[in-house]
Amino acid sequence: MSETTNQSEQAETVETHNFQTEAKQLLKLMIHSLYSNREIFLRELISNASDAIDKLRFKAIEAPDLLGDDPDYHIDITFDKDAKTLTIADNGIGMTRQEVITNLGTIAKSGTAEFLATLTGDQAKDAQLIGQFGVGFYSAFMVADEVEVRTLGAGAEQGVRWRSAGEDAYELEDIDGLSRGTQVILHLQEDALDFADDFRLRSVVRKYSDHIGVPVRMLQQTPPGDPDSEEQAQDTTLEFEAVNSAKALWTRSRSEVEDEEYKEFYKHVSHDFEDPLSWSHNRVEGKLEYTSLLYIPKRAPFDLYNREAPRGLKLYVQRVFIMDDAEQFLPLYLRFIKGVVDSNDLPLNVSREILQQDDRVTSIRNALTKRVLSMLDSMAKKEPEQYQAFWDEFGEVLKEGAGEDFANREALSKLLRFATTKTDGPAKTVSLDAYLERKAENQESIYYICAETYETASRSPHLEVFKDKDVEVLLMFDRIDEWLMSMLTQYNDISFVDVMRDDVSLPGEVNSAEDSDDAEGTEGTKEGAEEDETSPLAERITTALADKVEKVRPSKRLTQSPACLVLADYAMGVQMRKIMEASGQAMPESKPIFEFNPEHPLLQRLDSESDEDRFAELVGILFDQASLAEGGTLADPGAYVERLNRLLLDLLDS
Repeated sequence: MSETTNQSEQAETVETHNFQTEAKQLLKLMIHSLYSNREIFLRELISNASDAIDKLRFKAIEAPDLLGDDPDYHIDITFDKDAKTLTIADNGIGMTRQEVITNLGTIAKSGTAEFLATLTGDQAKDAQLIGQFGVGFYSAFMVADEVEVRTLGAGAEQGVRWRSAGEDAYELEDIDGLSRGTQVILHLQEDALDFADDFRLRSVVRKYSDHIGVPVRMLQQTPPGDPDSEEQAQDTTLEFEAVNSAKALWTRSRSEVEDEEYKEFYKHVSHDFEDPLSWSHNRVEGKLEYTSLLYIPKRAPFDLYNREAPRGLKLYVQRVFIMDDAEQFLPLYLRFIKGVVDSNDLPLNVSREILQQDDRVTSIRNALTKRVLSMLDSMAKKEPEQYQAFWDEFGEVLKEGAGEDFANREALSKLLRFATTKTDGPAKTVSLDAYLERKAENQESIYYICAETYETASRSPHLEVFKDKDVEVLLMFDRIDEWLMSMLTQYNDISFVDVMRDDVSLPGEVNSAEDSDDAEGTEGTKEGAEEDETSPLAERITTALADKVEKVRPSKRLTQSPACLVLADYAMGVQMRKIMEASGQAMPESKPIFEFNPEHPLLQRLDSESDEDRFAELVGILFDQASLAEGGTLADPGAYVERLNRLLLDLLDS
């Protein structure tokens, strides 16, 4: 009777909680084995245990009482074949009840909705994304029908048990008798019982977690005395022994570390499951002493363009973990870099506030920034195809640096890549150095055009005369490009020139004007240009367009199209205007310059049109077409459609 009462009381203390919606979606993905290699779950759980120990080690600097009578850190792996269970236990910082709810019942990481929105339903593609998100704990459900977590936070008195079958809800209850740390108990699926095998577990630990800086231990049968003695063999004792090397990888010499070890350590610090694209391991001695291990990922994380998302390196001081996401050691435009920095010069009780003001941090930051840029420069020179793959993933954020980081602008400019009018498609790019090597004779500028898409840029009417004269033009179609070019005005003392702007000079034109000794001839040219702008056709078009344009003039850049819109030198480009308007900022009115091609049959026919109403109708269509060609939006799309329909009806009736 008493036993029944106790069981009833215990049942009443068990609470059932529903998973956060995002957590349920991620659990569903994990249960359906998005990872192609199921054994990765063990790496993820060991990494979590290692992080918990790192956090306690840091807290214990100021509060050594948290260690109690268990000062030796370790991660223990045990299994029970009969019960079909696998347990990963650590004596790290543990969790309180609220921390269990926060960490295991929800996804407490910014950008969850954006991440889920990127999922495609294709397991192979989604597997790449889920590795970037870093949901290591949930990988346990790839091999377990049920997962149980028992944990006691450092300094806490009450333990907590969390249990779930990976469906809609989880159970939570308070329990007693736990020691500090966390135990993750996996009730293995029938097809995952190979993970309740000593040899299998040891091989996985050595493969994926040898670099972990604390001992990962398993039980080793050790018969005392003569192992051949049956009596003594029955008196077998079980002892824990370290399976991994238990030495932080970055503290070892580069010559001692295999490439595979570097790759696995990257997966540990980044929670990515793909190999890195490249890495650099460096130890600095002298005025400042620190070790860095920096990785360039192969793929961009889903939240790369969220400048507010947590980012940065893992910071250690004298081998003691201090913090994740120490953003002070790299500039924002290198937020995709993963890795570790371990300093001997910073105080162990360092805080984020101290990091912001410490000159030593600034020195390390400058050195690490140059190291990353040097890595990229070396890759660009020695492995151009690999660098192109990097550029496709991270090129847009690198452009942020070219605009923001004046001290490293030259190095960053060398790393920039652009599609051009002479490359085949947006994926084929060239450096600015390569562009200048094949520039046209007498070319004294770097020509470029900004548009919303590659297609819009490559087909722009503004390029026609440049193509005819075989002058290469950079095609820019990233959202950041127009802002970048407002900051990056020169490269190697050569100015950038926007071909959509007002006064564009072709190669040789400026020099010929400057070198001419015939002042009267020069004056005559100016008068001729003014005469063109006041020609009868220009005057008629000006009247038809009224206040839509700043001026109307014949074009020297058009050879095939009838008309185009040109930006005044002071005007904001189409790209930037749309970005500013989308952010809710009121933009001042800016009128374009309307240029027409007097040699085009449409303009010659228009010039002979005697009906002024019809003339105005046709000019309005040309103006709207020119606006669409540059990627602009029509102020009145309905009016454009009506004009076009009337024109079509006239053609059909004629």
